[in-house]
Amino acid sequence: MNLAIRGIAHNLGDRPESTFAEDLHKDKKVDFIMANPPFNLKLNAQGVTQDAINGDVRWDGYTTPPVSKANYAWILHMLSKLDVSNGIAGFLLANGALNADGVEGEIRKGLVENDKVEAIIVLPREMFYSTDISVTLWILNNNKKARSLNGRQLRDRQGEVLFIDLRRWNENIYEKKYVQFSDEQIADVKKIYTDWQTGDGYADVPELCRSATKAEIEAQKYSLAPSKYIEFIDHDLEIDYATEMAKIQSELRKIINAEKQSQVTAELAFGGIGYEI
Repeated sequence: MNLAIRGIAHNLGDRPESTFAEDLHKDKKVDFIMANPPFNLKLNAQGVTQDAINGDVRWDGYTTPPVSKANYAWILHMLSKLDVSNGIAGFLLANGALNADGVEGEIRKGLVENDKVEAIIVLPREMFYSTDISVTLWILNNNKKARSLNGRQLRDRQGEVLFIDLRRWNENIYEKKYVQFSDEQIADVKKIYTDWQTGDGYADVPELCRSATKAEIEAQKYSLAPSKYIEFIDHDLEIDYATEMAKIQSELRKIINAEKQSQVTAELAFGGIGYEI
């Protein structure tokens, strides 16, 4: 229905079926994927058993994802559909997937070691009607080697991941509470990403973006949380405490003096009517 409303051509298969229970596009390979899968979906609550997905070719080379939470099943499903030489995927997931441990952690380690992760972009809260949490845009790429793509010459990014934190880009409000990026902000984040890809004009920016190596990610136990890599500044160190304390002292002195004056005025008032305090 979503595709039909937007007039997008589609092929959903010859019958209604759960993607995880039965893949209706087993041999399908594509150059690009854009997706917003449901967060933390419990496949076992929908009748999909662990035995049913064990041995599936979509997980080849990786640990079989758990049916108790489908985040990494979505990731591996999409990865399996990408063209081996040139496929690129962009999709949203809950931030919890960046640090998930256990089986999901093993899969994430495999994604990093196999150099499939190109960029991780954390978005502000209140961007979607369906959830108020901050979410993450993942970009996977099957080819991070130097090559020409859409008229741009890309550098070799093997062994690198770009991290971007946009949680502070939350000042553009619509409908009282929801956040959306302005055209200028979209152009800015696109420039960060494309400059990093080409190597032309990119630089790490504290509290915004950083390019991390595979070795650095391994040292962080394969966490993909941008806060593990992007430099954050302690703004408390920038405070001129002597100046600020002098301001507080001055204001407090005024308050105390005003309070003393009020006390004197009250005492005189009550004394004037014969009631000494």
